[in-house]
Amino acid sequence: MQGIHRIASKRAGSHGTTPVLVTPEGALGESEEILHWVDERLPADRRLFPADPAPRDEVVKLSRRLDDGLGPRGRRLMYVNMLAERELMLRFNNNGVPRWEDRAMRLAFPLAARWAGKELGIRPGIETEDEAAVWCEFDFVAELLSDGRPYLCGERFTAADLTFGALSASVIVPPVYGTPLPQPGDLPSHIAELVNRAREHPAGSYALALYDRRALAA
Repeated sequence: MQGIHRIASKRAGSHGTTPVLVTPEGALGESEEILHWVDERLPADRRLFPADPAPRDEVVKLSRRLDDGLGPRGRRLMYVNMLAERELMLRFNNNGVPRWEDRAMRLAFPLAARWAGKELGIRPGIETEDEAAVWCEFDFVAELLSDGRPYLCGERFTAADLTFGALSASVIVPPVYGTPLPQPGDLPSHIAELVNRAREHPAGSYALALYDRRALAA
């Protein structure tokens, strides 16, 4: 897209990292800001935020709820489980990197794991709280969809659907993704059980369908 000079990465407190989009108007450091900036430059029929104020507010409110709850909780839940699986994490993370980089990352893994645990606020028992919060958000999404609507906010794909699809990826580990993710057959049984439960949940099934549709449309 013209006008985008570079995309970097920055720290975002306890939520991990977020993209930074550098535009002619300045740097944008929040996902919602980036979405709005891009959305304003799309044709009307492809925009992720409705033009009318009431449905637009609904999309923004739902996106923020998911970003505040499902995002950090789901991400930490999988980190708690996966940080103990050093070889599995490194096998997928280091796929395709030069040998020297693979070796460096393996040597640095203990430090990186401790840093991640501190940044994410990992403590004993946090995974139980996070899993409960993830199911709460999945149940909320399933309730929205229970009236037969095709998308979370009605008849069209919006930023709310994009947000849910992106944030649910940590627990549904979609087979169709931008980079290879470990699938249930690759995972230890307790993590595979969590992933399968998430995929079988109506909200998880919806998220997987979003990935399938977008992949076919790409």
